[in-house]
Amino acid sequence: MTRRIRQCASALAAVWAIGLVPLAAGQTQEELAANPKLFLATLNKEMKWEVPAGPTKVVGPIYFVGTMGLSSWLITTPRGHVLLNTGMPSSGPMIADSIRQLGFSPEEIRIIIFSHAHVDHVGAVAFLKKLSGAAVLAMEQEAELLQSGGALDFQYGQEPDFRFEPVKANRLLHDGDRLTIGDLVLTPRLTPGHTKGTTTWTTRVMDGGKGYNVVFPDGTSVNPGYRLTVKPSYPDIEGDYWKTFGVLESIKPDIWLSPHTQKFGFEAKRARAATQGPDAWVDPEGYRKYVAEARQKFEAQLKAERAAAAPSKR
Repeated sequence: MTRRIRQCASALAAVWAIGLVPLAAGQTQEELAANPKLFLATLNKEMKWEVPAGPTKVVGPIYFVGTMGLSSWLITTPRGHVLLNTGMPSSGPMIADSIRQLGFSPEEIRIIIFSHAHVDHVGAVAFLKKLSGAAVLAMEQEAELLQSGGALDFQYGQEPDFRFEPVKANRLLHDGDRLTIGDLVLTPRLTPGHTKGTTTWTTRVMDGGKGYNVVFPDGTSVNPGYRLTVKPSYPDIEGDYWKTFGVLESIKPDIWLSPHTQKFGFEAKRARAATQGPDAWVDPEGYRKYVAEARQKFEAQLKAERAAAAPSKR
């Protein structure tokens, strides 16, 4: 690994939290895309994707059971639990242990769902499915990617480090479906672009007699090597991103909890929750800023691609 690449990768990791792709040390997105193994390994290390964070309650039945860098969410009900995202392949036992630390049983997980089928969010689905016997639910557009173990990914399908144990979904979901277990209702919204079936989840929960609208947003990140206009990574990827921004801008949450912990300020909010309780997680303005900044970066990439493709004028 050259010093130049190392510096670039480190800078990339440092700002991944807000979905930016820096062009540090003179690197281009194409050069970053040319070394996906380094890209993944650096993010894993710098963002502490496999470092335990300790479980914590967020609001109502929602608990954090992920790592320092990757969110996994246990949503409890008397009729069994829902697990949203499972982190890297190595994280299965850690997630199970975090659930036990909270006083719940991972064997009582009835449903496993996820935001998108990349190794950092579905890596341990197979492990936890075997442990619990849970049904795995997937957006219809994402089910084949999950079942392929990452082999069908439009960007990383040929990269061994991006693979995970394949899982066949027990049920396919569609945009706007209602997933009900006990009193809990979860709604999947199709927010494609980052993958073809990226899913944003919404729900409403009660805590202390107060209601909270909660969203688990996803779909805005444009990774190095993604092509939006000229020779697009997949047909109408640009249109998919526009749809995603439309959906995310229409949602008005009290609390937002994204797949990457740094994006929503997990550590700071958890610290405040010790004295403020659930209200420490309330952040509608932060959500609006998150979506707006992601849209700005997306539009900047569109502009750059179109400028690069335009014939020079002399």
